[in-house]
Amino acid sequence: MIVGILKIIIYAFFAYSAYMFFRFFRALNKASKPPRASKGTSGIMVKDDICNTYLPKENAIKEVYEGKEYYFCSSECRQKFLEQKKSQ
Repeated sequence: MIVGILKIIIYAFFAYSAYMFFRFFRALNKASKPPRASKGTSGIMVKDDICNTYLPKENAIKEVYEGKEYYFCSSECRQKFLEQKKSQ
């Protein structure tokens, strides 16, 4: 009788240990995956007409010129654009 109860306790201990072992390594695997992009990003790319590069819309500098929207990668490109438009 005591031997049977002892066997049940030992089996329960091994089952619990195996469960915790797999749970630990599953948590490590989840932590090593790269984070997903946040849902706040639109994924829309815009073109800088000065240096002809594409960049995410949320990172671009926006300029409205004569009712049209233009996007730039830097303030230097924005300034070059405005200088070109003034000279035309």
